Amino acid sequence: MAAPHVLALPFPAQGHVIPLMQLSHRLVEHGIEVTFVNTEANHALVLAAMLADGGAGRASSLDGIHLVGVPDGLADGDDRKDLGKLVDAFSRHMPGYLEELVLRIEASGGTKISWLVADQGMGWAFEVAKKLGIRAACFWPASVAFLASMLRVPQLIQDGVVDDKGWPKRQETIQFAPGLPPLHTSRLPWNNAGAAEDQPVIFQLVVRNNEAKELAEVTVSNSFRDAEPGAFELYPDILPVGPLLADPKLEKPVGQFLPEDARCLGWLDARADRSVVYVAFGSFTVFDPRQFEELALGLELAGRPFLWVVRPDFTGGGLSEAWLDEFQRRVGGDSGLIVSWCPQQQVLAHRAVACFVSHCGWNSTMEGVRNGVPFVCWPYFTDQFLNESYICNVWRTGLPVVPGADGVVTKEELSGKVESVLGDEGIRERVDALKDAAWRSIAEGGSSHQNFKKFVELLKE
Repeated sequence: MAAPHVLALPFPAQGHVIPLMQLSHRLVEHGIEVTFVNTEANHALVLAAMLADGGAGRASSLDGIHLVGVPDGLADGDDRKDLGKLVDAFSRHMPGYLEELVLRIEASGGTKISWLVADQGMGWAFEVAKKLGIRAACFWPASVAFLASMLRVPQLIQDGVVDDKGWPKRQETIQFAPGLPPLHTSRLPWNNAGAAEDQPVIFQLVVRNNEAKELAEVTVSNSFRDAEPGAFELYPDILPVGPLLADPKLEKPVGQFLPEDARCLGWLDARADRSVVYVAFGSFTVFDPRQFEELALGLELAGRPFLWVVRPDFTGGGLSEAWLDEFQRRVGGDSGLIVSWCPQQQVLAHRAVACFVSHCGWNSTMEGVRNGVPFVCWPYFTDQFLNESYICNVWRTGLPVVPGADGVVTKEELSGKVESVLGDEGIRERVDALKDAAWRSIAEGGSSHQNFKKFVELLKE
């Protein structure tokens, strides 16, 4: 009997590609063939980053994962961080391209596709799978509490919390179940995913995805039971298989869009244990020049060595290069290192890292939890506010920064929160306990380990 052949389809964003690639590596270890489908634009970024990070030789470590790209419906010059435009384009164009890909694979003599494992954000793909007679599994890369906020849309409309277009009708804090983090109605995910004019498109995507999810036989998530017991009580059929890890040595490529600057690992090697403030805001966050400068000055004011990831598009223009050059001259060398992208999983696993100033994306959250790193929380959009609430209000493993009346987080606020987090023994104890729980879940016999085995058995049926 031929090995199962899985088509893996992430939502086209960095934070969705990484966990599904991690899951794909684990499936390959268990004798499952994987064709990993990025959009053509992201496929090109992944290949370019892999070549830059280690030459063509790194591609061999993908083993049974075949990387392919399909068009997303946007033109070459379009802004793919405009979520409204991206969602509208891929929803209309990608179903046809995905169907063509499946037929092309099978016509070329390749192994027949037996399963689609698609991101819940790509609900249209479950409709394609049904049409082609392919079994489907739903992959959820974020917290299950975040998924709950979307699955409860009909209830939110019925209760008069939001209208039928997703706009809040009341300003209040809601909690979907005991143990889930509270969420203000202004922070509902579809209201914080981009420009206000994009909100209707994104809300309609949520509604469609909720309906299409019913076509999947199972949902697996990058979480673990002890992290979200209330959420898994609410949705007992969802199988947590996280925190996902491609391989224990963190050597396998996980679909980075930017080349990783590995020299930061050598720089960390020269720092003392738990001395470095690691600062990274993911692939979407953009700061205006004033906020960028306050952040930089806050790191300098804290007086601790820092490693700061500054993407080329992090400020969206307007920052004085002369100002940044002068800042780097002042803090360079032992005091601080600025890189454009880094191997974050290796960084967070490094003994020198003391805390993580983070946008609180779920991948970053799980990586911080797995490595026992406390957080200074600075969310930007979508699920990040809910994750901040988990970190600060439920797990109590970090503290939030609080913007001033003008919306700017000051240098004093940042440096003060760094000191508070690092000086709090209670936070340190809770961080260590949550880390232990995470590792227990993925160890032999742990709940995530057992769920992953169930998933593999289902794919092999």
